[in-house]
Amino acid sequence: WGNIVEQLAGQCGSVSTVVTASSGDPHDYEPTTGDIAAFSKAKMVVINGAGYDEWATKAVKANNSSADVVSAATVNNVQPGANPHLWYNPTYVTNMANAITAQLKVVAPDASSYYDERQSAFQTAMKPYFAEIDKIKNGAAGKTYGATESVFDYMAQACGLVNLTPAGYQNSITNESEPAPGDIAAFNADLTSKKMSVLIYNTQTEGSVPNQLVNKANSSGVPVVNVTETLPADVGTFEQWQISQLQSLSKALGLS
Repeated sequence: WGNIVEQLAGQCGSVSTVVTASSGDPHDYEPTTGDIAAFSKAKMVVINGAGYDEWATKAVKANNSSADVVSAATVNNVQPGANPHLWYNPTYVTNMANAITAQLKVVAPDASSYYDERQSAFQTAMKPYFAEIDKIKNGAAGKTYGATESVFDYMAQACGLVNLTPAGYQNSITNESEPAPGDIAAFNADLTSKKMSVLIYNTQTEGSVPNQLVNKANSSGVPVVNVTETLPADVGTFEQWQISQLQSLSKALGLS
């Protein structure tokens, strides 16, 4: 979300993104004293919500209760307990960009026309992103996938893919517990039989089980599509990051 705010605010905003590392699991992030203090100076705070960054919500309440808060969960009416990786849902991204621009105009009304220009530029930059989604949906709708973690599920759904990740495995990962041996065995069996067209692998998850599933996919000839939970340091913008991953998915599905 920070990168999107940077694009929408342009020269009329100074954006500090707290979680930037593309290694390690953001769910385990522990804010520093400096992170918490940064919230006290902000005129506007953008959070994900849905339980993903609860520490940020607490930091705002404790240090800057007057800051204008834009929550992706609130904007998109996402209920507690839902998949919190909201930036992987194309509709949510569009809604959030609109909400951010609207709030920027409240914070700095004199720059309203400039913010309209920035939003128009962002919409233009996002066209290849939506085009890539449409390409996959038109060419591979109904194809199946398994996922080591739920980060890409919203996008996979937008592309028309069918989730075959064993329910028990998915529930365990969501609850941050170890999957049962039977669920891992079922996952491995589906990979061995190529019941899954692709395996989506979140490279920021840790543990032996995701690595085991990747190895099984590789040995079974099931393409592995690597995704990350946060914007990699060597990628310039949100849309470039997403397009790159979508192109990898397209190639794995035999569309390019």
